[in-house]
Amino acid sequence: MPPQQRPSEALTLLAEGTLELRGRMPWSSNATFFVHVDPSADEAEAGDVAGIDAVYKPHRGERPLWDFPDGLYRREVAAFVVSEALGWGLVPETIVRLDAPYGVGSLQRFVPADFSQHYFTLLEDEARHDALRAIGTFDLLINNADRKGGHCILGEDDRIWAIDHGVAFHAEDKLRTVVWDFAGEPIPPELLPDVERLAAAPPELDGLLDDWEIEALVDRARRVCARARFPRPTSERPYPWPLV
Repeated sequence: MPPQQRPSEALTLLAEGTLELRGRMPWSSNATFFVHVDPSADEAEAGDVAGIDAVYKPHRGERPLWDFPDGLYRREVAAFVVSEALGWGLVPETIVRLDAPYGVGSLQRFVPADFSQHYFTLLEDEARHDALRAIGTFDLLINNADRKGGHCILGEDDRIWAIDHGVAFHAEDKLRTVVWDFAGEPIPPELLPDVERLAAAPPELDGLLDDWEIEALVDRARRVCARARFPRPTSERPYPWPLV
């Protein structure tokens, strides 16, 4: 079997590896492609770096949205940056890749998963609730406007991963999510010190989000820590569509 990729290795491979377009991903509103990333010839000969699969979302394949600025791919990368700043490891490694087949876009490590599982099936297992609470807290922070059930996937590593964050980080309240089952409950106290760290916004967000969006992220982090509870739905449209 090929060696397991460590996060730093996966990021290097995504940034420097050779991309081979394998096909278009189904059921995506924007152009989304499945690609294979091969290591350099020297790394391949050394035998210590294996190729990986990835999901590529080119800028030129995005459909314009009236309420979000151009460049949704940057928000995919921003979600990874925030996940890493929190230390929660919810989002697979994601970078901006300039020299991809259809131009600049996001490139995210593909997570082999049981795609029959999603938020609603995972919710049936109480042992998964802490991981789902972390995703719910993450969505509050990034102001996720499109957390469908299928955006929570169960990897072959038995971890729940959060994917598809192109419609997030708006400065205005846009929260639309399926994760309302913990509404009114206390946010797990072990998560709050991590959230507090976002008061110093990760510098890697510069160039990915506008200044006022970064300021809004910091403000949301402070409010989450102050309230320390999952909110109840307040908008007229708290759920995305479709749900899965």
